[in-house]
Amino acid sequence: MLDNNLKAQVKELFKQLKNNYVIDVQVSDIHSAKNELVELLEDFVDCSDKIDLKLEAGDDLCFKIKSDKQENNILFRAVPNGHEFTSLLLAILNMDGVGKNIPDDLIQNKIKQIDKEIVIKSYISLSCTNCPEVVQALNLMSILNPKIKHEIIDGGINKDEIEKYSIQSVPSVYINDEVLHIGRSNLSGLLEKLYDKLDIVASQEVIEREYDVLVAGGGPAGVSAAIYSARKGFKVGIVADKIGGQVNETQDIENMISIKKTTGKQLSSDMNRHLNDYPIDIIDNRSISKVEIVDGYKHIETKQSDRLISPALIVATGASWRKLGIPGEDQYMGSGVAFCTHCDGPFYKNKDVVVVGGGNSGIEAAIDLANIANNVTVLEFMPNLKADQVLVDKLNQMKNVKVITNAESKKIEGDGSKLTSIEYRDRQTDEIVNISTDGVFVQIGLIPNSQLFSDITNTNKFGEIEIDYSCRTSTAGVYAAGDVTTVPYKQIVIAMGEGSKAALSAFEDNMKNKLLS
Repeated sequence: MLDNNLKAQVKELFKQLKNNYVIDVQVSDIHSAKNELVELLEDFVDCSDKIDLKLEAGDDLCFKIKSDKQENNILFRAVPNGHEFTSLLLAILNMDGVGKNIPDDLIQNKIKQIDKEIVIKSYISLSCTNCPEVVQALNLMSILNPKIKHEIIDGGINKDEIEKYSIQSVPSVYINDEVLHIGRSNLSGLLEKLYDKLDIVASQEVIEREYDVLVAGGGPAGVSAAIYSARKGFKVGIVADKIGGQVNETQDIENMISIKKTTGKQLSSDMNRHLNDYPIDIIDNRSISKVEIVDGYKHIETKQSDRLISPALIVATGASWRKLGIPGEDQYMGSGVAFCTHCDGPFYKNKDVVVVGGGNSGIEAAIDLANIANNVTVLEFMPNLKADQVLVDKLNQMKNVKVITNAESKKIEGDGSKLTSIEYRDRQTDEIVNISTDGVFVQIGLIPNSQLFSDITNTNKFGEIEIDYSCRTSTAGVYAAGDVTTVPYKQIVIAMGEGSKAALSAFEDNMKNKLLS
């Protein structure tokens, strides 16, 4: 199951284990995935003499990890291979008190403040690239707080529960059998939702820190800005949900000059390592709640009780998926309305789907889905598709794809539990058309994450922060870079260049005493 190269890597990681562990498996002899699970776990425990495997007969398929210090509250009802193998690996490391994903003391304290017994269930797909981050965050919570129990449930082998809850998007997270979250998230986002759901008020002392340069956002622009600032000798802080930003959602990247091919996850990991080569304060797992300027100094407050102060602020908060904003979209989010084809596409095998959007992301999504779904319909608002010709040519080779242009999406309908159709207006004839479908994938571009900064600097009608050719904004000491700005062509390489440019502009303005006025 595990190739020799992977086993060698795992053995190296497990050399640091301090405690002994037992993987306690309960599985039915007739379960279709029994052999796959046992083979995987046998290879896994073979990587360390501190891990043993215990097999028992059971009614289903599940396993727990026990240490000589505690019985963990994590229950795997899945065969954690593919993307979820890292979740299994990190569960052991995190129980041992190590792992690159362990948050700082401030976040750990917030997790430990949850004083209610809760059961969290995360429904996942092994093909989902967004699921592991959610699984690993919830695993961490259960390791740090014994009141939190977490079940990881593979929808592919627990189809009765998928049907019970009408789940059509992953990850889908339930708390005490009520929906907590659907889709991509991280530790801070899930923790916020838990606090809201459980009506918990955090008791946390505000931690104040000062920097020469403060970078908001951890994507390519933010990381580049932080590194360039640190290289100029500044004391730098970078505050973000997650290093990598939206790059983490990208699959293959083939236009990074000098790097023939990489992935979003790999590039994010590489950026994180590069940041750690410099004395940069990485303040991740954070959500910014307030931004203001006091006597020229820029103040950022987070929902996690940080107050960060600097004369220079570089805004690199990127952009988020744009929603249609039509009736039914929010109601059927996760029950037919989706954004990620890699995560949710497998739920639509041999079904009919609609992709809204004819740009690169929309056509890429349609091509992906054409290999899974029965029929794919593309709805494009404009008279022609906006995607690159190479993608359009590839789409035209797909026999089960239909393209409808001049289509204005108007309404999404369903039966109360799942989506059943989408309605659009033909912009040429004004005719209203209803398409019966099992799913709608929204791919209509991005919206800049600039809302919190619009009171301190100018934005355009699209919400983009207005910058000059040097990444300066309308406010002294405030710079912006990447997808959150008016810079044309939202590309990774452009964002990196803009981030370095913003840092160099801040350095120049600091030399001329122009940061505060």
